[in-house]
Amino acid sequence: MEQKDIAVGLDIGTTKIVAMIGKKNEYGKVEIVGIGKSRSLGVHRGVVNNITQTIQSIQQAIQEAEADSGQKIKDVVVGIAGQHIRSLQHSDYITRPNPEEVIDAEDIHSLCNQVHKLVMLPGEEIIHVLPQEYKVDGQAEIKEPIGMYGGRLEANFHVVVGQVSSIRNIGRCVKSAGLDLSAVTLEPLASANAVLSQEEKEAGVALIDIGGGTTDLAIFKDGIIRHTAVIPFGGNVITEDIKEGCSIIEKQAELLKIKFGSAWPGENKDNEIVSIPGLRGREPKEITLKNLSKIIHARVVEIIEQVYLEIKNYGHEDQKKKLIGGLVLTGGGAQLKHLKQLVEYITGMDTRIGFPNEHLAGNNDSETTSPMYATAVGLVMNSLETSKSSFQEEAVLKEKEPEPVTVAEEAEPEREESQVQVEQPKPRKSIFDKWAEKFKDFLDNAE
Repeated sequence: MEQKDIAVGLDIGTTKIVAMIGKKNEYGKVEIVGIGKSRSLGVHRGVVNNITQTIQSIQQAIQEAEADSGQKIKDVVVGIAGQHIRSLQHSDYITRPNPEEVIDAEDIHSLCNQVHKLVMLPGEEIIHVLPQEYKVDGQAEIKEPIGMYGGRLEANFHVVVGQVSSIRNIGRCVKSAGLDLSAVTLEPLASANAVLSQEEKEAGVALIDIGGGTTDLAIFKDGIIRHTAVIPFGGNVITEDIKEGCSIIEKQAELLKIKFGSAWPGENKDNEIVSIPGLRGREPKEITLKNLSKIIHARVVEIIEQVYLEIKNYGHEDQKKKLIGGLVLTGGGAQLKHLKQLVEYITGMDTRIGFPNEHLAGNNDSETTSPMYATAVGLVMNSLETSKSSFQEEAVLKEKEPEPVTVAEEAEPEREESQVQVEQPKPRKSIFDKWAEKFKDFLDNAE
């Protein structure tokens, strides 16, 4: 019962694992009822490399969130990132058997299903198939073909592909932590849901999520996702550089970065010095803030240039593809001082810091609305959406229990109104459903 109105997002990051529980309030805004986080020990650059440690970290975050909210967590929506993620453009079409009838959701499903059958490289699997524009009988630039007449339905797709083994490992960790995996979402898409407004997506905007191990990019234009990329380094490499450059331990380097770090060396005067206690009986170290910001600056410039290259690959210099909304920075790395100014300087595009308070209710604490939690908030929103539109959650859960389904088949017409989101007629399965089923079987076999 409680699963109906609450949703759980699990963000398995390189530096931290966050479990977040949220629900919709009466105004349609998302209210965060519980949050739990733990240090992520078994994840490197967004990919699980130690199963046991990751399971422990997930359990810790989940327990914390349960204690915080007083709710029991059963199923979660997990975010996926990592250097193995790539995206490609693909166009496909179907010829409809009866052009006399209008195009309905089923036609779109069968078109998306067809894309799911694309032959991938060995060891790869399609994570998302996102339709962009449709064509009906050669008529281009159709946003919504449902309800139109036509014999040939065509569409351009944005296909996100990832490594089977990496997705499987994440699935295994979630399962072993005693949870059900209700969906897998690409992390940049989740973050985008949390921090971008519809106007920005229409105008054209690039979201840059700077995490610990990866920097995720998602580009929107005309309200449609156009490009996604995962760049395999983030805030941790900055910490690494400080550690090496100043010969100090990681913990100190991280604190230095957070407290005194700046991406713009010109801000610090030469005589600003911070003293760091030496290791056991050794002299304290003195580090000038100017040097510190030079180290940070060099690495941040590298990350931004990589991101900017991806934006160029998308073709933002083209008049039609221009990003009027500029850039939005989010994730833990976005909290670095003077980062916004540096990004504006390098790219020449308007930049803002994205806080995930776009769709949150007003009574949430300041911790939740920090850029660090953008992905987790986005995953909760995603989970609420899916449970509402029965994309996956309900359908997958119900299929495992035979009783309600048989009822639905016998008494479909009467029950359809009241329980439309739970029992849908058999053929109208969304692509997400089918994918989630495949995925669940996949995990069961992997055991």
